[in-house]
Amino acid sequence: MDKDFPSGWMWSQAFDMLARAERMHRELFRPASSLAAWEPPVDVLETDEEVLVLVALPGVVAEEVEASIEGNELVIAGTRVLPREWRTAVIHRLELPQGRFQRRIRLPGGRYSDVTRSAINGCLVITLSKAEGSRG
Repeated sequence: MDKDFPSGWMWSQAFDMLARAERMHRELFRPASSLAAWEPPVDVLETDEEVLVLVALPGVVAEEVEASIEGNELVIAGTRVLPREWRTAVIHRLELPQGRFQRRIRLPGGRYSDVTRSAINGCLVITLSKAEGSRG
């Protein structure tokens, strides 16, 4: 064993590095201001009557998600944050993205008369009813 290094030196340095990494990880996943930090995955399905957009947003309340049509795109935005009770917990793994999200989805051509939101199995479901002249 080398006399220049105390026996616990390597472990001490490793624990310090892990603590720094955990602090950096917490900073990285703090909610961003107005910039979107991530994009949720989506599925877009079309029937004769409507267009369905399924957005993977576990832990996000459907009513708190902004959904609007801009031109020929559906814009979905909101924030996913850890519940207050969990914010002081030690993070062992954090794979679900946190912070501000936004997703722009090109819609099939046509006009839409109604937009509704619901939550099913951890997904936000946005239903766009086709206007009478757009069905077909």
